[in-house]
Amino acid sequence: MSILKVKNLSKSFSKQKALDNISFEVKPNKITGIVGPDGAGKTTLLRILSGLLSFEASEIEVLNLDLLSNTQIIQEQIGYMPQKFGLYEDLSVEENLKLFADLQSIPQESCQNRIDELLHFTSLYNFKDFLAKNLSGGMKQKLGLASALIKKPKLLLLDEPGVGVDPISRKELWSMVENLTKENITVLWSTAYLDEAELCDEVILLNEGEILFFGNPNILKDSMKDRVFNIVGDIKDKRETLRLALGYDFINDALILGNDVKVITNETKQLPPLEDIEAKDCLYKQAIPTFEDGFMNILKAKFNGVSKLAQQIKFIENSYENVIEVKNLTKRFGSFIATDNVSFDIKKGQIFGLLGPNGAGKSTTFKMLCGLLKPSSGEAKVLGYNFMNSSIQARWKIGYMSQKFSLYADISVLENLKFYAGIYGLQGLRKKEKIANMLEIFDLEKFKNTQAKDLPLGYKQRLSLACAIMHDPAVLFLDEPTSGVDPITRREFWNHIYAMVQKGMTIMVTTHFMQEAEYCDEIALIYKGKAIAMATPHELILKVSPTATMQDAFIELIKRSDDVQN
Repeated sequence: MSILKVKNLSKSFSKQKALDNISFEVKPNKITGIVGPDGAGKTTLLRILSGLLSFEASEIEVLNLDLLSNTQIIQEQIGYMPQKFGLYEDLSVEENLKLFADLQSIPQESCQNRIDELLHFTSLYNFKDFLAKNLSGGMKQKLGLASALIKKPKLLLLDEPGVGVDPISRKELWSMVENLTKENITVLWSTAYLDEAELCDEVILLNEGEILFFGNPNILKDSMKDRVFNIVGDIKDKRETLRLALGYDFINDALILGNDVKVITNETKQLPPLEDIEAKDCLYKQAIPTFEDGFMNILKAKFNGVSKLAQQIKFIENSYENVIEVKNLTKRFGSFIATDNVSFDIKKGQIFGLLGPNGAGKSTTFKMLCGLLKPSSGEAKVLGYNFMNSSIQARWKIGYMSQKFSLYADISVLENLKFYAGIYGLQGLRKKEKIANMLEIFDLEKFKNTQAKDLPLGYKQRLSLACAIMHDPAVLFLDEPTSGVDPITRREFWNHIYAMVQKGMTIMVTTHFMQEAEYCDEIALIYKGKAIAMATPHELILKVSPTATMQDAFIELIKRSDDVQN
């Protein structure tokens, strides 16, 4: 028995195929993950299944009903949470739910009971009077989930509900959704987090509108058996070892994992000599494959460790040992303390990670360092400058990529690049060459006349990064640069980040991808405005357990902080 049957589904936008003759069936009371690179067709598929998009010759049965002839009946029995969920920001949590209940024609006599039930289910009851705009990212997603569940759907469609959400909130969301399957609700879950996909009962892997894999995620994991190894021991320069390993044809992928470097071989299972990748006194240790390893393999992703971006950046010289100095930094918004007496130093050529749950104070700290927010007390210096009172020329020494897409949405990619080049004082031939370089490096040439708002998410992030580093800054602030983008794009981003650091750039980054946290030289864990831990990724993990993951460490250290305060 299937709750959803799709046969020979196709969808085109102009001449571009979004979905190309795909077929699959979904079993009831299961979680089916949908994964794939940016532009693979994930959102298009969910919008078609929700009855919001037309489609080409196909047979689609939802809840044993033909979608084309029973669209309205089906829509009354499904829940859909789009990627950009449209909360009413000036309404409270409870008011939002009442509005969605009205729109769904929920009988008034049962409406309040259902709302109370959902408020308790999502742990939002104590926040029911909060305005939606004042909620953390995780709470907003919980409210979005509650709204999609208002009518007790038989089928729930979730389009990347975990984007921009911290590991604790993502774990809570997953637990909630998993419990829904026990209530006879079937779930389709689109996600950019492959650790989530690994937990699904089945996974659909889309690429360029085609299904490359459909089945239990363990099948894809097991296909990588005996091809995944960790280089363990005293690695002198992990980023250099990574770069050298990726230079071999028989190494498909490589990652930094705390003190180790992980390498994934092709089918030859050949490994490079350790002395040739500057890991002479180290060992290869066979590792357990992940779903992500299988994902990268089936997409035939191959990286060579070369960054075209870094190749056109000159080596950055500066005389500061501590490029960033933060001392007792505090920011108050009325009675609320967003950043509470935070102190740290960042050395030149470092990647420094700022981790924490949604609402912990990370973005506030970033904005103060960039001179976008004035501290209530304390001091923040970058390259010796306090940017609250520094010159324009001083500000040109830093680059900033904000958490939310903040470029000009209604102008083209090319026009955005020209605008930011002008802001940073680039003129004449240098300006022209720099724009051409950015278009090539970030594969934006094909989108150069496309309005920024119409770009796929991964390409929006590429454009944001291109604008942030247009002027070769000495210091780069990246606020969740890979939020919502696929693993391939994340690898490309970090390839550029590593290479820029080797050119002398200092980089400060926030991320909700705990794997990315392991790429950093040092991490500050921020919670409730305070720095509750500061250490290398490996040291942070050891505070919890030698066998812990970074996600385990993140969750446990925050729990311990709560236990101390309580």
